[in-house]
Amino acid sequence: MSITMQKTANKSSKRLTPSVFYPSAILIGILVLFAATMPKTAKDLFASMQASIVSNASWFYVLSVAIILVSVIYLGVSRYGEIRLGPDHSTPKYSQITWFSMLFSAGMGIGLMFFGVAEPVMHYLSPPTAEPATLAAVRQAMMMTFFHWGLHAWAIYALVALMLAFFAYRHNLPLTLRSALYPLIGDKIYGPIGHAVDVFAVIGTVFGVATSLGFGASQVNSGLNYLYDLPQTTSMQMVIVVVVTLMAVVSVATGLDKGVRRLSELNIALAVGLLVLILLLGNSVFLLEAFVQNTGAYLSNLVSNTFNLFAYAKTDWIGGWTIFYWGWWLAWAPFVGLFIAKISRGRTIREFILGVLLVPTTFTLLWMTVFGNSAIDFIFNQGNTALGQAVENDTASALFQFLGQFPLAGLLSGIGILMVVVFFVTSADSGSLVVDMLCSNGSTNTPLWQRVFWASLTGVVAIALMLADGLEALQTMTIASALPFTLVLLLGVLGLFKALRIDVYKRTSLSSTSITHGMSVSYDDWRERLKNIIHFPERDAVTRFIKKTVNPALIEVAKEMEKQGLETHIIHPEDKATLLQVLHGEEIDFTYGVYCQRHMQPDFVQHDEDEQHNDYYRAEVHLREGGQDYDVMGWSKDEVINDILEQYQKHLHFLHLLRDPLKK
Repeated sequence: MSITMQKTANKSSKRLTPSVFYPSAILIGILVLFAATMPKTAKDLFASMQASIVSNASWFYVLSVAIILVSVIYLGVSRYGEIRLGPDHSTPKYSQITWFSMLFSAGMGIGLMFFGVAEPVMHYLSPPTAEPATLAAVRQAMMMTFFHWGLHAWAIYALVALMLAFFAYRHNLPLTLRSALYPLIGDKIYGPIGHAVDVFAVIGTVFGVATSLGFGASQVNSGLNYLYDLPQTTSMQMVIVVVVTLMAVVSVATGLDKGVRRLSELNIALAVGLLVLILLLGNSVFLLEAFVQNTGAYLSNLVSNTFNLFAYAKTDWIGGWTIFYWGWWLAWAPFVGLFIAKISRGRTIREFILGVLLVPTTFTLLWMTVFGNSAIDFIFNQGNTALGQAVENDTASALFQFLGQFPLAGLLSGIGILMVVVFFVTSADSGSLVVDMLCSNGSTNTPLWQRVFWASLTGVVAIALMLADGLEALQTMTIASALPFTLVLLLGVLGLFKALRIDVYKRTSLSSTSITHGMSVSYDDWRERLKNIIHFPERDAVTRFIKKTVNPALIEVAKEMEKQGLETHIIHPEDKATLLQVLHGEEIDFTYGVYCQRHMQPDFVQHDEDEQHNDYYRAEVHLREGGQDYDVMGWSKDEVINDILEQYQKHLHFLHLLRDPLKK
């Protein structure tokens, strides 16, 4: 099947997709009602499903996650890494710090608060193979914690986000999960199959965020109990959920650039601050040494741990930890991946993978070392067995029990509570934005009521399940649902590589075809050429040139192509641009456009006092892949025509590469 993604870019432009919105809301209601009215039955059913998956499909989870990690690394280091997530001329909207903050907060910020102390201590007390509470158990505890929170988790998020961003920004498909299947099923993504994929993503996101709200409320409650002796009750946790939901509603109402962005930046500032405080108040040199050694142990055992299923020494440990984590990361991937894709437009694949895979992983592993090694040090070296007992008895209170061992315990615990709350608000509002996009063909320009509806519904679902003790059942269901999504994801990987291969062929055709470039303009007088080179025209001059020279050139070429049996269109997307489209049926169409683009004048040019006259404009060529960064201002009509024909010949060479059976 030929990849003709640009043909269907505008197939669905409505803000609300009823075929996704209503089935999602109805199914969520049915599942909540089931878990709330029959919690024991729901819990037993979903637990049975999970046990069956662990017994019979652990190998599939382990192999799939390994394939995902290898695929992501390959994409980052291969020639595919040069492709941009968007048109060739696009640039990132967010700074590096803001980008890291948002993807980190949505990805696993709250998990660090909940498991940063608890997991290393639990592995130390009950390691998979080592003797509990020994030096070997310390090493194994940190190695397995790194393994669960390291490259594998972020590779899953990165792959989903990469697929969504590539198809949405490079090929103008909807920014929803269905678009990942376009290279495989084509226009069927706009039918029942595509609707089902997005409904699945909506349900998984709502229940994932709702269960996190519920369990996170217990951690906030534990912190308030530790600090202020407030009761640890369901009623108190419901109040916490209501407060967090209201904050999320306010944040989601302000939009991505204000609410989520500012909360994410606050998150990262608080996280770095708390990390530095614990590092300074603790055994700093030991923790830095441990971080280096933990990283080395993690990397040296990465391959063996990746494929270790304990096939020769059966244990329940892998099902309770590794398979649980892989299922959880996979279940959260539609939500986190879509959010990361939303904030990553304009970055190259290599830059994207380096950022998503390495930066959050490094910070996560440093966090686990500072908190996990410090907690184990209290127990193993300082004999504080009460801390270990407290972690075993109540995982939610582990962080606050740990912070209580330091000076300024009240201040540290207060920061911890604030971080948990802000992380939860960020998860809730980003989750609501994602669900709203899934129900609106990937659009974020939606009515306020839709965003508020999903943010409120998530809180209502969490409260309903807390009252009926159904959170654990839904958490188990969410993890079990990762199995079918993994199949979809692996198919998406095939589609992604197929589409990337086409992009590479296009780049090859543009760079290797031997044709004299239209920029080789001849002048009778070299003075005229120099004048054109150093001329910095205003917008009116460029728009006049496009209207009087470029547009007639496009029309003349279009007429001649029509005589040759080709179907063409002249389009004016805006008053300062014009473009020619040549349709090729089932194959990829050709597009040549000229846009009036604004730039800042260089320093060597004498500037006017009026800053508005310090800009200049270029008549830049745009192809289907985006801006080509060269200017045709001042060219004659014939020279523009020659450039159109050159680019068209390159496009035909690109189509030849796709059709060549030896290249497939």
